[in-house]
Amino acid sequence: MFLELLNLFWMFFKIGLFTFGGGYAMIPLIEQTLVGGGYIDVNLLYDMIGIAESTPGPIAVNMATFIGIHQMALLGAFAATLGVILPSFIIILLIAWLGSKALESNIAEHAFMGLRPAVIGLIISVAISLAIRLLLPGVSFSAFVFDFNPFLWRNLIILGLVIGFTLVMKKRSSPAMIIGLSAVLGIVIYYIF
Repeated sequence: MFLELLNLFWMFFKIGLFTFGGGYAMIPLIEQTLVGGGYIDVNLLYDMIGIAESTPGPIAVNMATFIGIHQMALLGAFAATLGVILPSFIIILLIAWLGSKALESNIAEHAFMGLRPAVIGLIISVAISLAIRLLLPGVSFSAFVFDFNPFLWRNLIILGLVIGFTLVMKKRSSPAMIIGLSAVLGIVIYYIF
């Protein structure tokens, strides 16, 4: 059991160490590590993304906690969460120790300029993957299987209504209101149809 906890910690430590740009940029690495390693399936990953996004806190910490609980209950949640936050903590300590001069150097500035497009690309790939999984669950890019029969038109209706509501309400809609509306629409539409 200790080795499995250590392995879970180490997987999330690497994810936290090699991911820049926040939780959304972390999702492709989580998918490659956990789905590719056979720890979870891709549907569970995307369900956990939805859960992690709708609960308070950083998405990376929430995902690590949920995946840790799924793998090894409470100890797994602790190991995965500690693994994902420890690299950031160490990096912040190093920056504090080296001082702000290190961040103002040309090397750091150029490194961050190089990271920006990569982070944007990772976030866009997550958005596209989520949209495809939501609307066309029969599409599998790993096997290049395109089965359009299970098109989830209910999800498209919910997405359209939520986007319409957000555009109408503009600045008066909060993320909590949009999440709540989406949940209510999901219950109503899936219950009726």
